[in-house]
Amino acid sequence: MADVLDQSEVDALLAAVETGGVESATSEAAMAALTTTDKEVHTYDFKRPERVSKEQMRAISGIHDSFARNFGAALSGFLRTIVEIRVATTEQLTYSEFIYSLPNPTNFNLLTAEPLEGQVCLEISPLIIYPIIDRLLGGSNSELFIPQRPLTMIEQRLVGCITDRALKALTESWSELVAIEFKIQEVESNPHLVQIVAPNEIVVVIGFEMKLGGRAGTLSLCIPFNVIEPVMDKLVTQGWLAYQRRSGADDKTEEIARSVGATHVDVTALLAETDITMQELLGLQVGDIIQTDKAVDGDIVLQVEEESKFVGKLGKHKGAYAVKIERTAEVEESV
Repeated sequence: MADVLDQSEVDALLAAVETGGVESATSEAAMAALTTTDKEVHTYDFKRPERVSKEQMRAISGIHDSFARNFGAALSGFLRTIVEIRVATTEQLTYSEFIYSLPNPTNFNLLTAEPLEGQVCLEISPLIIYPIIDRLLGGSNSELFIPQRPLTMIEQRLVGCITDRALKALTESWSELVAIEFKIQEVESNPHLVQIVAPNEIVVVIGFEMKLGGRAGTLSLCIPFNVIEPVMDKLVTQGWLAYQRRSGADDKTEEIARSVGATHVDVTALLAETDITMQELLGLQVGDIIQTDKAVDGDIVLQVEEESKFVGKLGKHKGAYAVKIERTAEVEESV
């Protein structure tokens, strides 16, 4: 049987409680338990509260990974040289910290993100802006001087060709998650003169690294929390996984088809083939006739990028010479 306290022991225990003896012992035991418990302690800055969870930050980073790839591909085709763009950082800052981290002057674009309310900032560093301008004007970027001044009107028009492609890629990257259309509202050179939110307001800043030949610079996208707050529930892990599935092979098929559909290819119609001597070739003049074994109404082979693809008949369409496709060419079929 368990030990039972007699009356004297009960009286002694009550007396100890009144004098604080039992409480002190209990407090010491509690402190000892706390010190021996293995707990992980994190610092928390109340001046910079994290309003976006880590899962949501990863989703935002994933969206802009897609933007970096699409924008880099579009820019490479436009500038006819390789442009590498990658996400370097994704962090939460106050708006004042973001502004004071930017150079002055710089290319500072204020964007609208309809139907979301508020403004978004897109900043492109002069370290990469001027090499791009030099490339557009036919320069080689060798020993290029980076001036410390705002862009001229002509330079701003050239940079507009770059920002237009950036906004198109940004709209496409966000469209799989939510229908947003980014548009430029205003362009500034001094970021300190622009205040789209309160200085202590939390913003999500995505930093990109851009490389053009031997030149490198940064591109920063600043999204205030109040702008994306209405769609924050979609930036959870499940929503992001669903977004990845939707943007899989099925959706890419249509995108690839659109890209291939806009590609220009060379199509050649081979009328006939014959052999002549070099002396005959050198003696050819306007009006000379080259005789071949090909019948006038014979088949014409159409080659696409020097590959035989179709067979047709020679004719006219709206006053111009044309070839009517009759069938698909056989393998290695020629005139």
